[in-house]
Amino acid sequence: MAITIGAEAPELAGLPLLGSMFDLKNDSLGTFLRAQREHGDVVRITAGPPGIRAVVYGVFSADGAQQVLAGESANFRKDNAFYQEIRESFGNGLLTSQDEDYLRQRRLVQPLFTRRRVDGYASAVAAEITTLTQEWQDSGAESVDVLQEMARFALRAVARILFGTDVDAAVEIVENSFPDLGAYVLRRGYSPLNVPRDWPTPGNRRAATVHRALYEVCDRIIAERRSSGEAPGDGQDLLTLLVEAESAEDGSFDATELREQVLVFLLAGHETTATSLGFALHLLALHPEERKRAHEEVDRVLAGRTPGADDLDALPHVTRVLKEAMRLFPAAPVIGRRAVAATQVGGVTVPAGADVIVAPWVTHRHPDYWEDPERFDPDRFTPEAEAARPRYAWFPFGGGPRACIGQHFSMLESVIALAMILQRYDLEAVDTVVPVAPAITLQAAGPARCRLTPRTV
Repeated sequence: MAITIGAEAPELAGLPLLGSMFDLKNDSLGTFLRAQREHGDVVRITAGPPGIRAVVYGVFSADGAQQVLAGESANFRKDNAFYQEIRESFGNGLLTSQDEDYLRQRRLVQPLFTRRRVDGYASAVAAEITTLTQEWQDSGAESVDVLQEMARFALRAVARILFGTDVDAAVEIVENSFPDLGAYVLRRGYSPLNVPRDWPTPGNRRAATVHRALYEVCDRIIAERRSSGEAPGDGQDLLTLLVEAESAEDGSFDATELREQVLVFLLAGHETTATSLGFALHLLALHPEERKRAHEEVDRVLAGRTPGADDLDALPHVTRVLKEAMRLFPAAPVIGRRAVAATQVGGVTVPAGADVIVAPWVTHRHPDYWEDPERFDPDRFTPEAEAARPRYAWFPFGGGPRACIGQHFSMLESVIALAMILQRYDLEAVDTVVPVAPAITLQAAGPARCRLTPRTV
């Protein structure tokens, strides 16, 4: 069926030969935000010299994001260069797989992420936060970088939930491997020309070394678990459940597939939660009135006890703080796709084969949905306020059939962790501005230090 041709997308002004290449390199999030402010909700952005010039269509409205991620999701695939680089480095797990591979993996993994199953991990989350805050107390720390500390906590929490007691070795390797491998993926994913990965360049050799170390620790833990036939603890860690996952229709995961799922859970399961938690703490430290409200709610509801999954609904302000942090600092600030066939988005034609991005970073600041969008205001997420906005005005977990399978786990972990930290500490910001930049997930380009004052309740 022939598509009705719509308007041509307006183009963001750039240099005559290089387009917006330097703007994107120096501040891609700011460039996307400026594109929306200057040209509207579908904008064509070019970068690079003629012959190897990249063209991307930025889609910034809530309706446009819904069309790309949900309404026409089959037409917008994970076929771009960035996802291919993630596949090469982290495997073809749930984050990157497509078509029947994805559907099979999703069917096998879905039972592991039911609400009842996820709620069972609350005690593991609480144990890790207890350990972390005890370390703060024992060290006499007067201030901490909350983004670094939440990254450490979230990695240990997801490793404990994945591996049971096999935590320390995995955490050490991941801490040493993920930053280098993520930077390598980012560099190659956005470069118009790349040498093959097997060429012995210094960058390729470094990436191969950390890649091998990461694969080896996952393969070792998986092999030991399969050969022993026994799982640590209560046998309900995710690795045991992945090993046992099987159906008549889909079979089970082989060793390579298990490793790929584990790596995706390690990557997506700790960096996203760490970002949300770290920035929630940073924002509360900057806003004493909101911090007071959160302290009062935590003290009233929990009365000093450790929270569990049943407490989430009773902590609405803590939840709203996290949602507002995810609005201002979405862990996935930009989501890429590639159009299969020409289509119209917002009255503008997106051609077949075009690279397309939707950008929570921009949509979460869109003036049509958010008054004074840079202001921190958790009350944007009261039930009444949420009901009054378009569904995709806020989409930190993506959307449509590829929405994050772990979003309930992320919220459970974040609410419990934030509530427990607020039980024990008051915080005051040392660093009032934290520069950020997109990598595989949103990364801080500077510290987010907060002064810690122990509380007694």
